[in-house]
Amino acid sequence: MDRIHITGGVPLNGTIPISGAKNAALPLMIASLLTGDTLELANVPRLADIAALTRILGNHGVDHMVVGKRPGQTTETGQTIRLTASNVIDTTAPYELVSTMRASFWVVAPLLARFGEAKVSLPGGCAIGTRPVDLLIMALEKLGAQIEIDAGYVVARTKNGLRGAEIDFPKVTVGGTHVALMAASLAYGTTVISNAAREPEVVDLADCLIKMGARIQGAGTPRIVIEGVARMNGARHEVLPDRIETGTYAMAVAMTGGDVVLENTRADLLHSALDILSTTGAEITQVPGGIRVRRNGAGIAAVDVTTDPFPGFPTDLQAQFMALMTLANGQSQIRETIFENRFMHVQELARLGAKIRLEGDLAIVEGVERLKGAPVMATDLRASVSLVIAGLAAEGETQINRVYHLDRGFEALEAKLARCGARIERVRA
Repeated sequence: MDRIHITGGVPLNGTIPISGAKNAALPLMIASLLTGDTLELANVPRLADIAALTRILGNHGVDHMVVGKRPGQTTETGQTIRLTASNVIDTTAPYELVSTMRASFWVVAPLLARFGEAKVSLPGGCAIGTRPVDLLIMALEKLGAQIEIDAGYVVARTKNGLRGAEIDFPKVTVGGTHVALMAASLAYGTTVISNAAREPEVVDLADCLIKMGARIQGAGTPRIVIEGVARMNGARHEVLPDRIETGTYAMAVAMTGGDVVLENTRADLLHSALDILSTTGAEITQVPGGIRVRRNGAGIAAVDVTTDPFPGFPTDLQAQFMALMTLANGQSQIRETIFENRFMHVQELARLGAKIRLEGDLAIVEGVERLKGAPVMATDLRASVSLVIAGLAAEGETQINRVYHLDRGFEALEAKLARCGARIERVRA
């Protein structure tokens, strides 16, 4: 099994290109099932999750083609893929495929909307809480689907097509909003989604669906209105920049020191996180086509954070921010409100010398003068990159095991950091 080896203590200086957002690319790829025409997606990151979803779509009969390289493209920049679902031969998504990545469960929406049936295994994915699919099922039932759970599979059917409806989510759900958007686009009549997720990835999906012929208003607000259409067409769409990758590298610079320009990204995608990062003492400025991050000479200030749905502080940056706070001057408190099991990185950070105390959904971090390298174990995607950030700032050598988590969500991580002076390498098993 591959490992990441880091010799810490080196400031980061240079430029890092930001990849397309995994959390946007996945629902966009799934949306290809809504039409028999070709959907072309640009700026798709090269990640294990993208490859896994490609296999799942291929199992349904979706043809997949990677467009040849274009001028300026490298292994650190996104690829362009074409997906054509003109000959869907199977509306079942089996356990052995869906269990590897929970977002793949969302195929239930376009399969049901277009073909009137779907049989999809209950999902797997990161072990960061139960993350149930009950709200996704509720949305489909509101649209008229008949759903039963049989031997670990969600079996969904509709005899005469889905019908527009009022969908009022009791709590904000990104997955539920994705599913409702896709299903309602091919439903008869008007659908109103209340308490909809406002994340940029939801807006990106809506923008693509509109290009495909959907009639959607209000994406990015708590109330989205969809007028169903009879059929969808093909389109070309560019995946938006990855705000979580942007925030991750920004926190790495804030923790290690240095001066880095994050290219091909947008500050408006993560204002809350950047505002908080500025409060810790990092200097953040917008530059043409990106963001510049510098660490001032006054050290890292302790700041309290509570995770919230967008536009609040993202749960997907909580572990990275905790790594930063381990070297802050003073005590910080980090409250996790989204997932109940998202503090698994705490014990691994403690191996590097961090002082963190847990009280339910609250982590109390006492900043220390320095961290020291040690062997650590990745537990999930975001936790694993928090260990990378901590290792970059720690004295001596840090070895991170089980790095396959990183390959699910960070494109060319070692190469991007190495180009800024980090002493980091992958040790092949």
